[in-house]
Amino acid sequence: MTMTLPTPAASALLRRMFDAAVAAAQPARVMAHHLPERPPGRTIVIGAGKASAAMAQAFEAAWPWALEGLVVTRYGHAVPCERIEVVEAAHPVPDTAGHDAARRMLERVSGLTGDDLVVSLVSGGGSALLPLPLAGLSLEDKQAVNHALLRSGATIAEMNCVRRHLSAIKGGRLAAACYPARVCNLLLSDVPGDDPIDIASGPTVPDPTTCQDALDIVRRYGLAVPAHVMRVLEHEVAETIKPGDARLPRIDTTLIATPRMALEAAAAVAREAGFRVYLLGDAIEGEARDVGLVLGSLALESAHHQLFPAPCVLLSGGETTVTVRGTGRGGRNVEFLLALALALRGDGRIHALAGDTDGVDGQEQIAGAMVTPDTLQRAWALGLRAQDALANNDGHGFFEALGDAVITGPTLTNVNDFRAILIAP
Repeated sequence: MTMTLPTPAASALLRRMFDAAVAAAQPARVMAHHLPERPPGRTIVIGAGKASAAMAQAFEAAWPWALEGLVVTRYGHAVPCERIEVVEAAHPVPDTAGHDAARRMLERVSGLTGDDLVVSLVSGGGSALLPLPLAGLSLEDKQAVNHALLRSGATIAEMNCVRRHLSAIKGGRLAAACYPARVCNLLLSDVPGDDPIDIASGPTVPDPTTCQDALDIVRRYGLAVPAHVMRVLEHEVAETIKPGDARLPRIDTTLIATPRMALEAAAAVAREAGFRVYLLGDAIEGEARDVGLVLGSLALESAHHQLFPAPCVLLSGGETTVTVRGTGRGGRNVEFLLALALALRGDGRIHALAGDTDGVDGQEQIAGAMVTPDTLQRAWALGLRAQDALANNDGHGFFEALGDAVITGPTLTNVNDFRAILIAP
């Protein structure tokens, strides 16, 4: 089919949009606008997440007074800080480095006074990076639960509900340990709906969910977790810190960057290039392959029946899930793109890009990939079938073979998934 927009031009525009979304969420760009008041006492900085080191660096640059602290980030995502210690640990499955950092973080905030300020710099990924289990549980237990959750198809809110009820630091427990100091949360959201309790499982905000909610999730997805883990969830010791707790009266929470901010930056790039932009939402969830089929249908209706008049770009964000059944190299964004490519059937007017704004889709150091009108045709020429790759959860293997992977390296931010479908004139 004849293409009405050359693939190089379409691909370049999509990449500029993705880069603009990532740039809009850089901590260095937004941090200085959200500084708390200087306290009469000490300033302690803590934090966790894929962007926490970049957030710490930006906070240091903007804060002219004395401070100290500790943040933990994913391996490869550290940046140099002068006054804040940066520790690297494993993500998405936790390791001993994260365990030790979480323990030390609790120690850092013990013994504070009402004159002190705790600045909590939290971004997506912090849940796996603060794997401090409750008494009676081990790091191996946390790893087993994390493995089961990641393969289950549970939403990020459901996964984090289970994680924080098995944690000695999440679900408001870190905030309670800061009492009576004032706590200022500066959060970088990577979750649909931007609920602070779901950003890194809410270590410094109260948690309205219950142990019963966590148990229901485990049973709903048939998670294979050790019997003693279930017994802990059935005991009141696993209950998190609730709204109204006397230890949480002085907490201020600010979202310094969100998925919508990133999508708006991408939209500006598309409009400048002459495209209408339709923002379908920044909180889309569901199975990645199902979202790919739905958005593919919307794109086809727009290309041929003007559902969204072309030329246009359909933008969306959120966090889809993948129920792992195959042995491939996964990634929810590339899983979405496989299903999208199959739905589009090589339509000559439609191009797409999907990627994770942190530069890591699944467990691969690959942000995502692109779909072009000839994706399926080029794959067939190599002996590849998108249907087979989808069945095997092997999106990265498929798009890497085509040379269509989007690789950024660690972006040092994290505002969830980015999806752009470009429909040419």
